Amino acid sequence: MSSAPVLEGSSFLYLPPGSWATVLDCLCARFPAISRDLWLDRMRRGRVLDAQGQCIASTQAYQVGLRVHYFREVAQETPIPLSEQLIHVDEHLVVADKPHFLPVQPSGSYVRETLLARLIQRLGNPHLVPLHRIDRLTAGLVLFSTNPSTRGRYQALFRERQMHKVYEAICPPLPEQSFPCERKTRLVEGDLFFLMREQPEATPNTETRIELLERREAYWRYALFPVTGKRHQLRVHMAALGAGICNDPLYPVLQSQADRTQDDYQKPLKLLARALSFTDPMTGEPRSFRSQQTLEWP
Repeated sequence: MSSAPVLEGSSFLYLPPGSWATVLDCLCARFPAISRDLWLDRMRRGRVLDAQGQCIASTQAYQVGLRVHYFREVAQETPIPLSEQLIHVDEHLVVADKPHFLPVQPSGSYVRETLLARLIQRLGNPHLVPLHRIDRLTAGLVLFSTNPSTRGRYQALFRERQMHKVYEAICPPLPEQSFPCERKTRLVEGDLFFLMREQPEATPNTETRIELLERREAYWRYALFPVTGKRHQLRVHMAALGAGICNDPLYPVLQSQADRTQDDYQKPLKLLARALSFTDPMTGEPRSFRSQQTLEWP
């Protein structure tokens, strides 16, 4: 199966059922926060395309199910002055070592300043797709598929829990806790949409194994082994134990919006996706990768 030509940074939408006269009318209704004039400007600049990579004109008739590629744009997007490293590249996979503060893929106010956009430009491969995600504030390894024909084989490793992940975190001490230990709880969305919380006395849907690596007076270094992969799982589990990850703006205490939106590059979240290991579904050989970064003590 051939893939549609997709340029760097594009998103796509299948037009939903409706009574619009033109594609432009549908886009204006679907994305009310984007003005009609802005959609017209994007169309004039060739930033709205069909599945064959052809420009869509402002007068093009609406068609239900039409695949429309568009380019999210953020005025004056703030550069992130930190660089990723390439750990491995082959015909099926890319392994990148992401810095703190860099999103994996476009969201919110980040479009070009994302790991995905940077790698597409760097490697010249518009078919790159992240096989998993880590939080913007978390550093470490991210695995990308480079080849649509083999992507499903690698996605299955995560779905079937055959991808083994190791994280490191620096947190306050837990002198009353025995190690290794396991945290099994049910995570649900919190009162604010971007937060997660544990639901007491409910069937667990998350599991993390925790080991102690190193002790210092004010902070300890932990190894975290997530068996499941829920959003913010490690951050919530450590906070629930009484050892919220150092410099976490969300857990256990939610910082003000001003503090959360102003990145302090001198105070990164002390959480690192340290290692990935798995059996390669294409060759049957064991593979492992390790981040080159180090979590510095606060």
